[in-house]
Amino acid sequence: MTEILALERVRFVSELVIRKRVEIALTHHRELLTRLLPEAKSYHIGSTAVPGSLTKGDLDIQLRVTVGQFTRADAVLASHYQRNTGSAHSPTFSSFKDDRADPPLGIQLTVAGGPDDFFCRLRDYLIAHSEVNERYNELKRRFDGALMVDYRAAKSAFIEELLENIFN
Repeated sequence: MTEILALERVRFVSELVIRKRVEIALTHHRELLTRLLPEAKSYHIGSTAVPGSLTKGDLDIQLRVTVGQFTRADAVLASHYQRNTGSAHSPTFSSFKDDRADPPLGIQLTVAGGPDDFFCRLRDYLIAHSEVNERYNELKRRFDGALMVDYRAAKSAFIEELLENIFN
């Protein structure tokens, strides 16, 4: 299985092409997540939340909870979704996915104000700075058809540099 993942290739599409599907899916998933975790605040994040972005075609949702709510929220999500083992897990961050959803779903659970609570700020920055979003799109164009592992490494470096600029 690891060998298959290592050979996975990444493809991108304009968020505009899938915007309607994303909007419908976002409404559906928010309703379900609100029933599961009424105390959590949900936010549409990721490339489909940034007009003009290139995207892998998935929907990302951030759920923010207090530090006291995190353990329970993590357990509830783990009972309904697959853990995203490609992401780190910590006492303030968990990642889940549903690859069978249309479009595929990613859920980022964070403690509000915690070290991994940057998704909304990143989204807002990319929306406000179209030239930076275009640089991100250029990175995606360079990696279209490339190995996912190579794209993720380049994406991580880009995001880390961007977060340093946003937070400093």
